[in-house]
Amino acid sequence: MRSVRDADEYFLLMEEAEGLEYFHDLNRISRRGELADLDKDRAHALSSYLARIHAIKPPSGMESLYTRRIRELVGHGECIMGLMDSYPRDLGFITWRDLEEIEKGAVRWRWRIKGRCDRICAVHGDFHPWNILFREGVSFTLLDRSRGEWGEAADDLSSITINYIFYALNLYGTFKGAFKELYDIFWENYLDETGDWEILEVIPPFYLFRGLVVASPIWYPNLEPNVRLKLFSFIKSMAKIEKFDHRHVENYLRLE
Repeated sequence: MRSVRDADEYFLLMEEAEGLEYFHDLNRISRRGELADLDKDRAHALSSYLARIHAIKPPSGMESLYTRRIRELVGHGECIMGLMDSYPRDLGFITWRDLEEIEKGAVRWRWRIKGRCDRICAVHGDFHPWNILFREGVSFTLLDRSRGEWGEAADDLSSITINYIFYALNLYGTFKGAFKELYDIFWENYLDETGDWEILEVIPPFYLFRGLVVASPIWYPNLEPNVRLKLFSFIKSMAKIEKFDHRHVENYLRLE
């Protein structure tokens, strides 16, 4: 037996998952500028998957975990405050005063929704295109469910659909075309299957978080300036609005 006291890093070994990350689909759509039937089917399948798992509720007595999840959304080092702290000070597209106001908006959102404990449900927790592996057709495997089994459904929806907005802005400079179609398929199917219209009242701070991810100058240093500015218009809007209008995203992307 050998001591692990001098180890620098630990790894969790798991069975290898087969498939190709979903972002390859999105990159292909960007190159072609149009959707195949399979692209629509996959968006529908992902949306239906979330509808199914979000219907699962935890055992009685775990409702208070919801409040913790909302606190982590705002204050965790990997979420809103941690991301903001990673932004360099001297940026041409955003000031520290702007970030301060966005953070204040996130804190207001925490107090607005942290008591909705009845919404706690099964979640993936990091449902983005790099964690989704498609095989043939609509068969897929998910990776990295490391943030916990229970949370807010809006976390998963914002994580995947922000990428449709992001890819559309990079391709067209606005929210339209193939990626808007995928976004619409995803949202309309989810709402049809769940009837969870209340999610529109809680998703803004989750979109704020995911917006900070894709607007990050650290993770995405080569974005066109206009794209980054529109992403921050979206982020600022999420900090201020009372309810998300999923049918009029373009209203949140207008430059000030």
